[in-house]
Amino acid sequence: MNYDKVEDTFFEAFEGKYVRALITGPTEKIVKRAAYDSTSTPSAVIGRVEGGVEGFLGKDETPDGRFGAVVQYWLGGDDKEKFAFELSYRLRQDVLVKPFTRIFDYSDSESDDYIEMMDIVGHCGDGWEWIVEEYGRRMINVPIAVPDFQIEEKFRINDGIMGGNFWYLCETPEAVLTAGDAIIDAIMEVEGATAPFDVCSAASKPETNYPEIGPTTNHYYCPSLKERLGDESKVQDNVNYIPEIVINATNTDAMFKALKAGIDAAIDVDGVIGISAGNFDGKLGDKIYNLLDILK
Repeated sequence: MNYDKVEDTFFEAFEGKYVRALITGPTEKIVKRAAYDSTSTPSAVIGRVEGGVEGFLGKDETPDGRFGAVVQYWLGGDDKEKFAFELSYRLRQDVLVKPFTRIFDYSDSESDDYIEMMDIVGHCGDGWEWIVEEYGRRMINVPIAVPDFQIEEKFRINDGIMGGNFWYLCETPEAVLTAGDAIIDAIMEVEGATAPFDVCSAASKPETNYPEIGPTTNHYYCPSLKERLGDESKVQDNVNYIPEIVINATNTDAMFKALKAGIDAAIDVDGVIGISAGNFDGKLGDKIYNLLDILK
């Protein structure tokens, strides 16, 4: 692979906490809806839980012999109570309500830190919920109108890494979409990695004129502001679109593999004229990684 298009630059990452879960259901369509709905809002940057779909499993790969989706839910920081509270919205509003779904802890770590699911999800049964021993797990059975929803009693909290990223610089809108599809497909082949923003159109920056709404646009890299900014613009010649791919992963090895897989998928697409990364002089994350080092 020729990496001449890749800028000699770095990205910043930081430690985070995640829950890795397995959603199962009777059809691929229901499982995909539950997985994508429950991970649809990337919001760690505003202090809330964000998620990503890691991949999909066949019936022979799940504890209950049904279709499955491996998902990750993330929070930056160590506030376990907040993590549980925010996670409950994702599970109750986006998974429990899907017909015939079930959700298991799918952690492969030895963590002894857990979130108890009874208080944040089980009590949706309004006191009528009960514990069953099935699939080699302790499951909470929540009676609902399309009976019934089941969720494993405890989910491990794991340590991972967040915020890895790269930009693919595009000349055409077709390149944004074609390369974006190829990148996300490639990342989903990497165990332990997710792209919580999918293809992100809105690179942000730490400083903002409007802190009440959270991160705002990284104006130096907005193609539509190139003429207004003049010499301050950092948009290169012939670059009209700068999509960003953000990666959270269970460990740095998975993050690096996902970054490389994504870059390899994009680099030769017609209309992709460069690869770069978002960085903020160490203001965002305490872990600094060079793109070219990862691609070696």
